[in-house]
Amino acid sequence: MKKLLVIGIGAGNPDYITMQAVKALNQVDVFFLMDKGESKDKLIDLRREICERYITDLDYRFVQAHSPERERGEVDYRSSVDDLNLAKQQTFERLINEELSDSQCGGFLVWGDPALYDSTIRILQAIQASGACEFEFEVIPGITSVQALAAQHKVPLNQIGRSVEITTGRRLAAGQVSDADSLVVMLDAQDAYHQVADQDTEIYWGAYLGTPDEILISGKLKDVADEIERVRKAARLANGWIMDTYLLRKP
Repeated sequence: MKKLLVIGIGAGNPDYITMQAVKALNQVDVFFLMDKGESKDKLIDLRREICERYITDLDYRFVQAHSPERERGEVDYRSSVDDLNLAKQQTFERLINEELSDSQCGGFLVWGDPALYDSTIRILQAIQASGACEFEFEVIPGITSVQALAAQHKVPLNQIGRSVEITTGRRLAAGQVSDADSLVVMLDAQDAYHQVADQDTEIYWGAYLGTPDEILISGKLKDVADEIERVRKAARLANGWIMDTYLLRKP
């Protein structure tokens, strides 16, 4: 039986790798790397660096494949995500069937944690359900950008006895109302924090967390929102991509 390991590699700092992840890395024969284009080569480079740093047996190899992209523009978001995951499923099926021999172990290195805003688990479950490949898989948790954000700003995610909610910039921009005192926002391409009604809300923002390019800004929205937007646009232009997260805390 083929075996797959879905390994959370943390939010950008190679030191975020857990001991469980190190043990998992050393079981893998073939690492599958999804290429998202030249502008995101740093994401591939970090995965290779992690393997070079932590794997003691050098008898492994990388297989790199083009990562399908989600259709943008005036399209139904959920349908576009479903189409994207189907395209990824077909790519994963090909990789597992063609590049992994029986009894070998394959590895997917997932940024952050595989359980938070990542579809690898769902895709592998869909492949198993379809019967296109036979394999077993395990999931190794990792440190998320949410945890890294709180650590870098030296703040707890929650207030005492209060709730924390994790949502997306798309939902915040659509007018999501939350009773949570602490709201963590991910995947915000629309600078949705501008739409928060109470501009005395505190924001703790971070981009490229854990990497040498890390940027941190915090303060009341009314004081720092414009600065975050300006810095975010400049960073995206300079790097060709941006990965940021922020915590909103009611006053």
